[in-house]
Amino acid sequence: MLFGNYQGIEKTENGYLVKGENGDIKLIFMTDDIIRIRVSFDRVFKEASYALVTTAWEDDLDELLKEERQRITALSLPYEEQEKELVFETKTLRLVMQKKPLCFRLYDKEGKLVYADLKERAFDKDQLGRVTHYSEADMDKDHFYGFGEKTGHLDKRGKRMRMSPKDAIGFDPEFGEPLYKHIPFYIRTNEDSLHALGLFYNNSYDAVFDMGNERSGYWDCYCYYQADGGDIDLFLINGPDMPSVLNRYTFLTGRQAMPTKQSLGYTASTMYYAELEKDCDKEIYKVIQKHFDEHIYMDNFWLASGYSSGEKDNLRYTFNWNNKRFPDPEGFFEKMEGMGINVIPNMKPGILENHPYREVFEENDVFVKTPDKKSDYRGRWWGGEGRFVDFTGEKGRNTWKELLKETLLKKGSKTVWNDNCEYDGIEDRNAFCEFEGMGGTMAELKIIHSNMMAYTAKEALAEVYPEERPYIINRAGFAGIQRYAQVWDGDNLTDWRTVKFNIATIMGMGMSGIANTGCDIGGFAGPAPEAELLLRWIQNGIFQPRFCINSANSDNTVTQPFMYEETLPYVQAAYAQRYRMIPYLYSLMREAHENGMPVMRPLFLEFPEDKNCYTDEHLTFLFGPSVLVANVVEKGAKTRKIYLPKGAVWYDMNDHFKAYEGGQTIEIPVTLASVPMFFRDCGVYVTSEDVTQIKRDTLKTLNFLISCENDVTFTYYDDDGWSKKFEDGEYASTKIEVKAGDRKTITFTKNGSYEETWDNLELNLVSKEKGAYWVTVEGEKIAQFLTKESFEEAESGWYYDMSDRIIRMKCSKPDKDSFTIVISCEKFDLIGMEFTD
Repeated sequence: MLFGNYQGIEKTENGYLVKGENGDIKLIFMTDDIIRIRVSFDRVFKEASYALVTTAWEDDLDELLKEERQRITALSLPYEEQEKELVFETKTLRLVMQKKPLCFRLYDKEGKLVYADLKERAFDKDQLGRVTHYSEADMDKDHFYGFGEKTGHLDKRGKRMRMSPKDAIGFDPEFGEPLYKHIPFYIRTNEDSLHALGLFYNNSYDAVFDMGNERSGYWDCYCYYQADGGDIDLFLINGPDMPSVLNRYTFLTGRQAMPTKQSLGYTASTMYYAELEKDCDKEIYKVIQKHFDEHIYMDNFWLASGYSSGEKDNLRYTFNWNNKRFPDPEGFFEKMEGMGINVIPNMKPGILENHPYREVFEENDVFVKTPDKKSDYRGRWWGGEGRFVDFTGEKGRNTWKELLKETLLKKGSKTVWNDNCEYDGIEDRNAFCEFEGMGGTMAELKIIHSNMMAYTAKEALAEVYPEERPYIINRAGFAGIQRYAQVWDGDNLTDWRTVKFNIATIMGMGMSGIANTGCDIGGFAGPAPEAELLLRWIQNGIFQPRFCINSANSDNTVTQPFMYEETLPYVQAAYAQRYRMIPYLYSLMREAHENGMPVMRPLFLEFPEDKNCYTDEHLTFLFGPSVLVANVVEKGAKTRKIYLPKGAVWYDMNDHFKAYEGGQTIEIPVTLASVPMFFRDCGVYVTSEDVTQIKRDTLKTLNFLISCENDVTFTYYDDDGWSKKFEDGEYASTKIEVKAGDRKTITFTKNGSYEETWDNLELNLVSKEKGAYWVTVEGEKIAQFLTKESFEEAESGWYYDMSDRIIRMKCSKPDKDSFTIVISCEKFDLIGMEFTD
């Protein structure tokens, strides 16, 4: 059933109600750049969204989400009615609604078409109740990015993808579908117009996105979104650039939760650590010490579900402690805390028949029900038939929260790891859920449980640790999961293709507003990785916000970073590199928290005018704005091909900063030690050698690598790393402004009340053409040194490194919130040592 023709329009409190032959449309201009088009074939328009944190209307979940949600006032726009169409204009967009048959076209202010529905087939509801939205597509020039967690290359043009989260263990990294998450959002751009537009469908029913895979000779080229039920609740999110789309999408669905700094350290894990017959705690202490002895830096330990297994049947019972394996849980947490390690216990929402807390669950009536509501629904689960906690109701959330507090948090756990939360074991989509007292089905609410499981963890952590920043990890999630949790890409396969295509999967998550993510380094499912594969995976993992080795190897082995002596020196170097980059990474996480920008960025996000970036499949990425990374991801590779974006010069950070013009594909030699990294010619990169364990070490010296072919800015961010005080201004946000020219001016301006720990500054300025004439700190010249040795012995001064052609300077950090360093590269008269014009 097509929507049909336009029949009339009525003004509403916050927009318009458009009447059609077979349905109605709510049209709301939330801002100049966010337009809501909600198509309802049943004309009901129930408002009850778990995903949105910004609305312009009353919603049934406003009270539940009152601490997260804001209400804005929608624009009040007139329209111009013409014979065949209605025209609405904001300050930046012109929306045209064609009357017969009803469909929409979107133009920018200059009149350029940026989006169009398929003219005669825009909105449809079929005989099965599925709703479909069709859009025009240029299969030669359009590109599609996002869609949450997907396999294969980043651009989904020509792909067909399903949103129906599964426990997808061992999924094919190139072609597997679907995975664990359901993020019905994507960004489309045309390589000629370069205008980015986001499309977010606020609908949690299972869905399909077909981006030109389907063809029909009766229609122009098209792509479509199809959901199993509900409305076509579309938010058109204008750019015109991609960062603006991400900013506005996360304005709607929530910003990335600000992580704890410790969470950015390495996390060790494997299922086997918690599977010994007894005294797993003692063995874990030895494993931690082994990491320390091998100079493998670490801060976190994932405690797999074996800790909760029944002592008689070895089945998983969340909230239970196996006292043979862990005789003193409180002592275990205390001991690990003393070693500087954050312990993260696994949790699963399925409840087996012999669960120790079964009576509590039954008394509180917490489970998802059968369709007739007469009994608890029972479905497939780990170890047999299970029941499932209903996180869309207060009874389920409150019971879970109290057990979580008593059995884990009050014993010492400060992080919640929500595993297996796809609710894949409930096969009957008519199973009944509370839906906050309104009643609903699993068809609509299946993936919502994962978000609300994280929401419950956030509440529990706030009640036990009110001063501390919540750290939550989820395997599954719907749109908005980023405001609660770090996520990871599930039980991936140990395979060379996985290390390669996981890069695109992580970038796709970043292009979906989820910056804090990663994959299981070395692979989870399958045999142990060979030495070269594990090394290459670690060398990529150091750039992922979640840096974790986690395995359930099928060959009775345990994946550990020190397992191969022949590659250990390269592994140690990679871990040292990760911890060296923590200041830069933490700053990038702050940026994600503020505006939705990802950490691992596709090339086109920073270089939108280079058309080659849209089709590049070399699986390179930008680590923040300044560093291009081209990990080696092919077995036995002797060289690595890399496309360098046009519009910049790129300096090889592993080859004395050798310069390459952008806009070309290069091929460089690689060895096992190689982690190819290139520094942008307008960049700021912040590192430190001081921290080898985040929990215990103190940052004393910061190193700033700077290049300034043109002016550049970067914000270095720091706070205490664990508390909520940053929300009240107790942070240090230092804007670094670099003015290019013969006289380079670098200004540091700090905002916020956090008292920083670093007091020594090292600055390395790429200067390929010539060295410095003089260097000043707050107007005072510092000493020049002509040998590297004398420079290294001094506390303050500068030196021109001819090998890298970098001006290296160091000094004590001025004791003020704003200070300036000037590096003169002006010409001077060697005889008179005087500056000449």
